Amino acid sequence: GVRDVMFLYEDNRCSMTYMYEYPEYLKIKLPKKTARRYPAYELYLYGEGNYAEENKNLLLTGIPVLFLPGNAGSYKQVRSLGSVALRKAEDVDFKYHFNFFSVNFNEELVALYGGSLQRQTKFVHECIKVILKLYRDREFAPSSVAIVGHSMGGLVARALLTLKNFKPELINLLITQATPHVAPVMPLDKYLTDFYTAVNNHWILKAQDLRNLTTLSVAGGFRDYQVRSGLAFLPRLSQHDSALSVVSSAVPRAWASTDHLSIVWCKELILATIRAFFDLIDENTRQITEDPKKRMSVLNHHFVRHPAKMFEENPEAFTDLTGAFMWITVKGPKWTYSVYNDSDGKYFIFPLASHRKSYSHVYCENSMLDTSSWIYGCMNTNSSICLEAADLSWRAELLPSTKVVMLKLLDYPSLSHIVIQVPPAVGNKYTLGCEFFKEDTRTVQLPVTHLFSFGLSSSKILLNSTGLHYNVQLQHFNQIYQAFKIYIDSTCQSLKGRKPSVYRLHIPWSYEDSITVAKVPSLAEISAKLHIAQPPNDSSLPELNIYSSPDCQYEVSKTVLFYSYYPFIFVFQIVRFHAGAFPVYIVSNILLTYGGQLSTLRSTGQCSDFSLELVRTAKPYKVEPLISIVVFLQGFNWFREIWESLSLPEVDAAVLSSQDAWFPLVSLILFLFGTGIAYWSGVFFSTSLRLFSSLWLTLIRPTELQKDKLITPRRLCGMISLALVSWTTCGAFAVLIIYLQYFVGSYRPVHVFVTSVSHLQDSGHSKETSQNSSTHTVKAQSSVDSIPEATQSPSNSKTLAEAVNSLKMHITILNLFTWIVLLNLPSLIYWLKNLRYSVRLDPDPCRSTAIILICILEILMNSSTSEVKSSKLLKIAAKVPLPLSVAMLAFGRMHLYRVPHFVTFSLLLHVLCCFV
Repeated sequence: GVRDVMFLYEDNRCSMTYMYEYPEYLKIKLPKKTARRYPAYELYLYGEGNYAEENKNLLLTGIPVLFLPGNAGSYKQVRSLGSVALRKAEDVDFKYHFNFFSVNFNEELVALYGGSLQRQTKFVHECIKVILKLYRDREFAPSSVAIVGHSMGGLVARALLTLKNFKPELINLLITQATPHVAPVMPLDKYLTDFYTAVNNHWILKAQDLRNLTTLSVAGGFRDYQVRSGLAFLPRLSQHDSALSVVSSAVPRAWASTDHLSIVWCKELILATIRAFFDLIDENTRQITEDPKKRMSVLNHHFVRHPAKMFEENPEAFTDLTGAFMWITVKGPKWTYSVYNDSDGKYFIFPLASHRKSYSHVYCENSMLDTSSWIYGCMNTNSSICLEAADLSWRAELLPSTKVVMLKLLDYPSLSHIVIQVPPAVGNKYTLGCEFFKEDTRTVQLPVTHLFSFGLSSSKILLNSTGLHYNVQLQHFNQIYQAFKIYIDSTCQSLKGRKPSVYRLHIPWSYEDSITVAKVPSLAEISAKLHIAQPPNDSSLPELNIYSSPDCQYEVSKTVLFYSYYPFIFVFQIVRFHAGAFPVYIVSNILLTYGGQLSTLRSTGQCSDFSLELVRTAKPYKVEPLISIVVFLQGFNWFREIWESLSLPEVDAAVLSSQDAWFPLVSLILFLFGTGIAYWSGVFFSTSLRLFSSLWLTLIRPTELQKDKLITPRRLCGMISLALVSWTTCGAFAVLIIYLQYFVGSYRPVHVFVTSVSHLQDSGHSKETSQNSSTHTVKAQSSVDSIPEATQSPSNSKTLAEAVNSLKMHITILNLFTWIVLLNLPSLIYWLKNLRYSVRLDPDPCRSTAIILICILEILMNSSTSEVKSSKLLKIAAKVPLPLSVAMLAFGRMHLYRVPHFVTFSLLLHVLCCFV
């Protein structure tokens, strides 16, 4: 699954954008109050060569566009957009041009730490006001700014509308690139999830107020493994018809999936964006048009369906077919024509009356990829010529090697003829073709693998092509966990002059089509996976459109991905959609094991080994059924009312189901993944602790046994010092310090063990005992049993057993605490990166938790199982991890920051067991 997500995607088909002159970034001076409030942030204006020199005095006359970088992004990423826009402006002699501004967010990790998102949003608001002031008193002064946001920058742009003093009319166009709109990729702190909730709730509740804002979200497709495309789709609102979400693989003239960074420089996407910008200009105001309908028309033209014509807001309904062209009547249902160095223009006219009874559709294609009109419809022609006709070229669609038109005859009852225009082609070579057909003769159905087929099913269809177009309907292909490969084997009778075949996987409920161009003959491989599941009220079928060659044979077969390796076909889809939830399932397994060890300690007086206890205790049937029952009951209003009255948060599985991201058995598979990872992490910590302790004991040979108190003045001072560090600097920093201190302190059981054995040696034990003791330094599993019974005293035997039990318990606690450190690590990195601006991280997502953990671990690192075994609270402490694991899986999948809270509570009970 990881291999598929990380490596098995299409090759990078994007071209690099290049600057023709050296890029320059002019720093814009901000008001003193703004600069003082946001010392780490800056605003720049992009320029090149003479254009940069002319703008140094900031006498700007263009159209302002603001670029917002994303997580760890640079303000210099604006150069691709700025450079291509500059070249486009030169083509039109600077009749219109754009001024591209960019914000420097100091490359903050806002995807992992949400504490600065609100600050970034407020700074962008100040930048917009500064930008508009630069155009004051100009002849065509703008009243709004267009924004392009990459990754989290797109979310910051959407968050502008949540600010109290922000005027929505300051933005009229927002384009986001690979922005996770639905939910954070890794919800590591409360500030991040709260920010998402505020933004998405505002856009839902205030949808009516957003009609004047046109929003386009472009996702990267399967190459972007950092932000899956399903997260980049804007919420579907019936009252919000000015938003559009597309995947880059479906964008006309791009047709390429992009990774998370290449989406900002992919030449094909940049060209589509800049062409759209120039088509959005209003000739009267010389700014981006204020008409929302025109803005949506332009975006649909460039990002959804391109008719291979230059954009026109109001194209003429009828066109005069003039010129000294020859008129040729075509009466047959199929027609092909090749053009090469043809100096005479021609009109081919197809009468429809003779075809309407026998056929339902007409399909035409043209390999001449210019932007001129080429297909027309005549309405009342009784002769062999047509002087006035409707331009049907706007119904065409551009594909990589051809432009095609598909017309349903019943939709055009007034048309009497179809006319194909073939202009003179001096030095050009291209082909045209048309055919009439019945829809059912060109549509075949291919069953798709269901969940429980276990990869054993296969399907194959054979198309003996006599036409130009086929539709293969993929039955029951509507869920994100379905994944398979389609193979198309093409063979032709003649290869001379054969055009390549185009295969398009068309998903009707979202703009996530993918296109494959293959030579003939060839074996083409198409990976069939969904970004968005089919909506409940949608009954359409995905299709594989085959734009074929006549006299070719196509064999279409379907193979389940990974059926030879995994019992389930959706393993890699689990990784793609739910890899962020792995920490929850891993910690849940460790916590169940920890509870089992406490239970064994209470019943037998001995602490069981981590790996053995994991196998015995960490069972999915202990946690999953209860969560499933709650999710099921939440479908009833009475239960939901009771749940809400208790102020309980919504179960994450229910939220994921509403987002179509939850599917059968996913939680079971994730739990098993968590069990495996927890097992090997336990092996790693056990091995590493023993290796380090062996090295330590080689250097320092203990001679005395000392029984320290759990709380001493020295340790109390350590607690207070680390608590002050947490409060005044960064909580994650204090957590890391106490973690390292605990790791070193975990050698204490080994210290006790070796000291005990040393005392045995000093009492005159045999060489065998001495050899056993050195072995036990590395292997403490059978420490007591391997010492000869004749040489054991009850006190030493008891001490050895306690040392072994304590070591096992410390390994489990260290394993738990490691995941707490990893989940808090992003805020530590953020703090270190911004240390020159502020010593104190504010807000700090783990400050209070860090103080509690400091106190807990300072005590636990000096504790042993002897204090715990006799505790009255041990029974409670042993039973609590199970409900905590259930709660963790119920409320922690989409809120990873809650995981340390559950672990902290369990460890707190352990501390109380040392005293009570």
